[in-house]
Amino acid sequence: MRRSTFTDQPVTYGAVGGTQAPDLLYYPPKGYRPLQKKVRLGSGDERFDAAVSALMTWGVQRGSGIQITEVSEGTGVQYEGIEYAEDGTPKGMREHRAEEDVFADDGSPYIRNGMTAVLKVPFGPFTVSAPIRVVYVVDEPFVKGFAYGTLRGHPESGEEAFLVEQREDGTVWFIVKSLSRPSNGFYRLVSPVLRFMQGRITTKYLRALLPARSV
Repeated sequence: MRRSTFTDQPVTYGAVGGTQAPDLLYYPPKGYRPLQKKVRLGSGDERFDAAVSALMTWGVQRGSGIQITEVSEGTGVQYEGIEYAEDGTPKGMREHRAEEDVFADDGSPYIRNGMTAVLKVPFGPFTVSAPIRVVYVVDEPFVKGFAYGTLRGHPESGEEAFLVEQREDGTVWFIVKSLSRPSNGFYRLVSPVLRFMQGRITTKYLRALLPARSV
């Protein structure tokens, strides 16, 4: 599939940004299976900065054995949703915010909003192609990360978020959150296989930023 054929496609689910919901595990979108896992990476600013740099240059995916192919640069603009007045009435769409270009120390560009890619996921002797689009980027002082949503051709429909967080006690945590369901009838038939595959990949994700792996 050429880049020009999938960069303009919509994501294949309606709850864009759903992984940001604080009650994701308890009230996921109807029909979607929620998941949230976390692992402590260490402590301190240096550990936080190193984990963020790896995360934002596809380090989690590459460290899990996934190839990142057909990458588009993206717009760097994040959808902000509707702005409401104090009485709750909608005022209109919020102004889009454009991100600044950010690069790792080795010159690798950070993941940006609107980026698209095809992930090549190994599964036994096979490789599964999974087209995705970055739907939001988190850039707060003590929380960094991004989420991508599925595009047509992905085995699943939904969203996956990857966050690095530094807490008040200085500890650094890596958090993976997702909401997903099989993308079509065929994948619904093999949903136990999909669930097994997702669990296996999530375990690899959680190990990818551990100090021995990422620094």
